[in-house]
Amino acid sequence: MKWGEHVVVCFIVLVCLCSYKQHVSSLDNGLLRQPPMGWLTWQRFRCVTDCQADPDTCISEKLIRTQAQLLVQGGYLAAGYEYIIIDDCWLNGTRAPDGSLQPDNKRFPSGIAALSDYVHSLGLKFGIYEDYGTETCAGYPGVLGHLVQDAKTFASWKVDYLKLDGCNADIKDYDTGYPAMEDALNATGYPIAFSCSWPAYQESAKMKPNYSAIAHTCNLWRNWDDIDDSWDSVYSILQWFGDNQDRLSPFHGPGHWNDPDMLVIGNFGLSPGQSRAQMALWSIMAAPLILSVDLRTISDWARDIILNKNLIAINQDPLGAMGRRILKLSGSVEVWSKPLQDDRVAFVALYPEPYGTPIHVSIKLSDLGLGRYQDYDFFESFYGDFLGRHHYTDTYSFTINPAGDVHAFYVESAVPEKRFRKKL
Repeated sequence: MKWGEHVVVCFIVLVCLCSYKQHVSSLDNGLLRQPPMGWLTWQRFRCVTDCQADPDTCISEKLIRTQAQLLVQGGYLAAGYEYIIIDDCWLNGTRAPDGSLQPDNKRFPSGIAALSDYVHSLGLKFGIYEDYGTETCAGYPGVLGHLVQDAKTFASWKVDYLKLDGCNADIKDYDTGYPAMEDALNATGYPIAFSCSWPAYQESAKMKPNYSAIAHTCNLWRNWDDIDDSWDSVYSILQWFGDNQDRLSPFHGPGHWNDPDMLVIGNFGLSPGQSRAQMALWSIMAAPLILSVDLRTISDWARDIILNKNLIAINQDPLGAMGRRILKLSGSVEVWSKPLQDDRVAFVALYPEPYGTPIHVSIKLSDLGLGRYQDYDFFESFYGDFLGRHHYTDTYSFTINPAGDVHAFYVESAVPEKRFRKKL
């Protein structure tokens, strides 16, 4: 997708851009200039460690190798999903005699360094999980008291991405502990993207996170509840981000991203419509696109949603602006908007109600914040179909299916020099 250098400066979009321009600098590792894309074990595979009872789903080097191969063979890497990340439960129950971290040697007999080398040989990047506290959430050794040693271990294993959780620690210590871990990672000289759970625990405890410090320390950070494999979970997280967008968006942008958690598309809890909704809305929010799904059994329709080039392009737009909820309409319909390069704006209209009849919606272009130009060309986001040209005084009408489906579209000015531009 080719974008230009301009942004629509209508009122609503100006709000987005003003927030964007206030972005602070993140840690100086030069990483994640666009939201990260990849695959993570947790939501789909959790902490299954009995490889005798569950040989195909236990957290093991076999599972990681298999999923890594499928990321490449299934076209996910080509689409941008480049990280493969092991979450909790990879560790041995104790540290090695020299105090260093070690994996469970029955489930990871080749060791983490060899697994990392294999992942890299496929063209992927390798990520791993640890915890700032004395123990991980599942009870394995945490990094507290070993920050420098563990950072050196991760670098020696060529870990490209560290997810650092916050169980079994005093949340008041996060404000010094997470920066200390960042310092230790940077001191290794090996570039490691840093994913923090720092504000998630403080938000749930009704503390006020220091997002300026967080954005200086972390490349991305979890803000709120863990996602589960259900529409209720996806929708509740979405609403939390909409309700808190004014205080979150100034710290969101290239190198430092708010993280609403994993994509659960392709598992058991979301319908096709709800899966479309999560992908479209995570793309509008410029959220990390981290899959957690068994790529051996994923359905064709779920794979098509995850690999949708237009939505990925919206998510990866170089501006890095965080999408915002701009309208709440009757019937619980809400509209989200995200400014893009090249004078374009992306929108998603969501209809969460489970009523059986599709809803018909009409919105004035002025209510979408479109008023700079006389005319706008409208395109459907999933397929790029041309939806028509509308004058800025017009009303745009569409239909959305119920129970969590969306109508996703983007617009561009219809000035003569742009009329023959290619679709997304």
